[in-house]
Amino acid sequence: MKSPLKSRSVLTAGLVLAVSSAILSPVGPTHADGGQNSENGRDRSAHLNLGAADLPENRTVTTLAPGVTLTKISRGGADSSLFWTAEVAIPSDSPDPDAPASALSSQATAQRTADKLKAAGVDARVEQVQSPQLADAGGDLGYRVRAGRLAARADGAPIVAKIKAAGFASSVIYSGWDGDAGTSTKTRGPWNLDVITIDPGTYQGQLAASFGPDLEKRETTSQLASDAHAIAAINAGFFVFDPKAGAEGDPAGVGVYAGKTLSEPVADRPALVIDGKKNATSIQRLTWAGKISSGSGETALDGIDRVPGLIRNCGGANDLPTPRALQDVTCTNPNELVTFTPEFGPSTPAGAGLEVTVDSHDTVTSIAETRGSAVPAGGHTVQATGTDVARLRALAPLGAKLKIDAGLLGEDGKTLHTNKSTSVVNGGPLLVKDGSEDVTVKHDGMVHPNDGNSFYYGWVHKRNPRTFAGTDAQGRTMLVTADGRSTASLGLSLKEEADVAVSLGMVQAMNLDGGGSTTAVAGGKVLNSPSGGSERAVGDALLVLPARKHEQ
Repeated sequence: MKSPLKSRSVLTAGLVLAVSSAILSPVGPTHADGGQNSENGRDRSAHLNLGAADLPENRTVTTLAPGVTLTKISRGGADSSLFWTAEVAIPSDSPDPDAPASALSSQATAQRTADKLKAAGVDARVEQVQSPQLADAGGDLGYRVRAGRLAARADGAPIVAKIKAAGFASSVIYSGWDGDAGTSTKTRGPWNLDVITIDPGTYQGQLAASFGPDLEKRETTSQLASDAHAIAAINAGFFVFDPKAGAEGDPAGVGVYAGKTLSEPVADRPALVIDGKKNATSIQRLTWAGKISSGSGETALDGIDRVPGLIRNCGGANDLPTPRALQDVTCTNPNELVTFTPEFGPSTPAGAGLEVTVDSHDTVTSIAETRGSAVPAGGHTVQATGTDVARLRALAPLGAKLKIDAGLLGEDGKTLHTNKSTSVVNGGPLLVKDGSEDVTVKHDGMVHPNDGNSFYYGWVHKRNPRTFAGTDAQGRTMLVTADGRSTASLGLSLKEEADVAVSLGMVQAMNLDGGGSTTAVAGGKVLNSPSGGSERAVGDALLVLPARKHEQ
């Protein structure tokens, strides 16, 4: 049964706090004895480590169900020091005429660009970009070129026109979205976050991940929540967005749903692992150990439920151009073995190669000389491309018993054992480990080689909408969204995201898909303001499901 949503407001020094009329454990750090620094239910210490220390912060805490609370946090307000400005795409130093322009460059190249713009009547300036130091990246990113300090985005149109006439591309951005080192303690906001907290000691429902009717289509977070009658939900892992990168909606990383592995990991990037029986979550670096075997031998399986040859975010042993994780890049591999389950969709990807059909008794029932077929209920198909066609043909003759193992290994090298209440969603980078910030952007693929730090600048360094998850010292799971890309909510850099996670009391945390995907839902409504202006359809979502009637 749903609890009535009741709240009342309490004003404390420097902090406006609205708390539920029920007895709650407010979001925020706790003391060594497990208690809150509170008096008469008022939390006097909890505030986000975000922006200037003296910022006003408002928290409204609502009980969604026993053991499930929603904390809406707004911090800071209008900042008169922030402005709109035109940022120039700086031509590459490369002799290749097709080399793309970049947001950042060397000081000399940035200065040459600024000088050309000044000669064309544009008052351009060169700025050094220093990024906060993270676990394995950060520091000096390079130099950018900007022009103008404007009161409104529309005021930038004349400057952009002049820049274009001078032969350069440009866009108008808001200085509040900068994640430059030192700005976090000076910026005055505003920021808006939604925090869904699940207390496993009280919550009687189940935390689970869902992808909808099939993997290859996308649904909105609110649709996934509605279909499951969820109390609350947030968007979850990265997924294929462009059909040129694979099957649209397919997880771009590990995915386990109702205990069934339906997508392989990206290298060893962090994954949110959910034990739905205990409503306990952990963050683990999982790796892939899939294989197929028959009486004729065995061989490695490259993937599951994705288009062979296209590996979003890379991370496979033989992927090109790299076997390492590489965010928002689609690696290729002409020679692959990929298995498919009925959950993928009505038909497997079509194309050249070989496809064998395996029934629910592990028997090969058909062999097709091209790819693209329906997967039998309870069974699989296996597709082969390139040199792996001959390998599959030898392993899986008609009538053979073919065992398919979609194996996941933990950091200890042991198999991850799952049951029907197990969910795993992908993400990255890691944000917090053992109570301390540990933002592993290079390890997890957010540092792109040979691009002049442009991807890092936009994805890691700048403030963006973010979704993240983790647990606190009491074992409670927190699902968090932060709005961004507007003047009404600046968003978070990855450093600020980790800062916020720690100040919320998280002892482990990881980043999930963000940007236009960032969505929080409760009570059948979208709680936040998606940056694209409307809710984006996503690959999967984390759902806070109600207790079954017989359990209430």
